[in-house]
Amino acid sequence: MNEPKHAHAAIDAAAPLLRQRAARRSTLVSVAINLALTVVQAVVGTLANSQALVADAVHSLSDLLSDFIVLFAGVHGSKGPDEDHQYGHQRFETAASLALGVLLCAVAVGMLWNAAGKVNAPGMGPAVGAAALWIALATLVAKEFLFRYLLAVAQRVRSSMLAANAWHSRSDAASSLVVALGIGGNLLGYRWLDPVAAMIVGLMILRMGWRFGWNAMQDLMDRGADAGTMEAIRRSMLDTPGVLGVHDLKTRKMGDLILVDVHLEMDALLTVEQGHAIAMEARRRAMQNRDVLDVMTHMDPVRRPGAGPVRD
Repeated sequence: MNEPKHAHAAIDAAAPLLRQRAARRSTLVSVAINLALTVVQAVVGTLANSQALVADAVHSLSDLLSDFIVLFAGVHGSKGPDEDHQYGHQRFETAASLALGVLLCAVAVGMLWNAAGKVNAPGMGPAVGAAALWIALATLVAKEFLFRYLLAVAQRVRSSMLAANAWHSRSDAASSLVVALGIGGNLLGYRWLDPVAAMIVGLMILRMGWRFGWNAMQDLMDRGADAGTMEAIRRSMLDTPGVLGVHDLKTRKMGDLILVDVHLEMDALLTVEQGHAIAMEARRRAMQNRDVLDVMTHMDPVRRPGAGPVRD
């Protein structure tokens, strides 16, 4: 049995609120975990003389800051259109992702600088304490759990910002593995492995920050939808009765959603009212794709072979 149309409309209307609640709840979980990890890693890393664990603590601190960015963006990005933002505030999430990318790059550069100094320092300080290894392994488990949890929420509410934060946690899990290996090598007598592990972590963060920042910059520069989405939109409009052709189909990202501009070819002998009705049906079909925020249509008259003159 099919659900009534008003039920689908109610679900779509509630979607922004559901996304905001899911983002807030999942991010608070991330805040709690990252806050605990930051404190424990910093304290144990300092007491156990582990440059790599301290670097991972800085990494967790950057996660904590990014969580607050996500919370802030989740509140403002869910706002509807207003006088100054007629298309809504969806791009607030994109701007937050850009800020997160810049933050990660800045943190990575600082970590690389400090770790390089340790590698070049003669003697490279005392050996690392065994407690650092246990904390690194515990961090690895916590970060992997956080990644799987955040990614599941991001996929459920279709949020690229939450997905970015989830993959950030996955990079943290990978960095924690590197840190554990570096600390383990240091405990075996290879003291240079601990600062080298810190440098590897820095490079991983730099790469992830660059990817987030670059993708967000592309969306802010009106990057279009992918080829598969474009073809699906085109096909839905071409299948509309009365639409003879589609051209100049253009899209641009608005946060996680898409704005569409398109020219629809119709019989030149149609009345304005008939052409408008066809265009509205084509628009409705295109907006059945839940990623489409709005569709702007333009009607182009087409003279069919053998048709009479167009009446003024």
